[in-house]
Amino acid sequence: MQTIVQISLDVTTIPEALETARLARRAGVDWLEAGTPLIIAEGMHGVRALREAFPGVPIVADLKTMDGGWLEAEMMARAGATHVVVMARAHPETIKAVVKAGRDHHLKVMGDNLATPDKVVAARMLEDLGCDYVIHHIGYDERRSLAASRLPAPSPLDELRAVVEAVRIPVQAVGGLSLEQAIRTPEYGAPLVVLGAPLTIDAEAFKAADGDIEQTLRIICERIHAYGEVGL
Repeated sequence: MQTIVQISLDVTTIPEALETARLARRAGVDWLEAGTPLIIAEGMHGVRALREAFPGVPIVADLKTMDGGWLEAEMMARAGATHVVVMARAHPETIKAVVKAGRDHHLKVMGDNLATPDKVVAARMLEDLGCDYVIHHIGYDERRSLAASRLPAPSPLDELRAVVEAVRIPVQAVGGLSLEQAIRTPEYGAPLVVLGAPLTIDAEAFKAADGDIEQTLRIICERIHAYGEVGL
């Protein structure tokens, strides 16, 4: 598939989400993500505001669903989301329920392997249960805890090739990547590149980072799109 640039709107107010989304779209970002902080703060209203402002643009609702899968996915679909996120650590029946809601409401389902003991096995399970994409994810708290202990933090790049080779669906790598690392994930066979905290968002305060973000994003998008099609 063609490389895709997704920005995670990990902010807590609708005005800031819309401002950042407008900037991102001008810069060439393909998909918008209603990040978990925005969904916690604004719920469906945040997703609905993005849909009203950006008709036709794919919107990922990062619910990190753990239970009540069908209902949560349906709510986000009605608000205008095109993609929802379910956790691999959820019960398999929850994952199946989200997949069913995806079929019922024309949603794509992204399965997140965060905190699983074997991320390759989790990726295969997510594919087997019907997910459309795998998010290969190292968590924020996990990375911070290890850094505070002066221990080497794991990177999504550590197992990214193994995850990509284990499944036939597209993979996205998330969690502590530098800008350069994120830009190069298509070289590992992962065509979905997500940008967000701490790349283009201030991870400590969950607000837009300082600096000329639009020009930075434009350059990033050009580099990622230059990869063209990444085979699966």
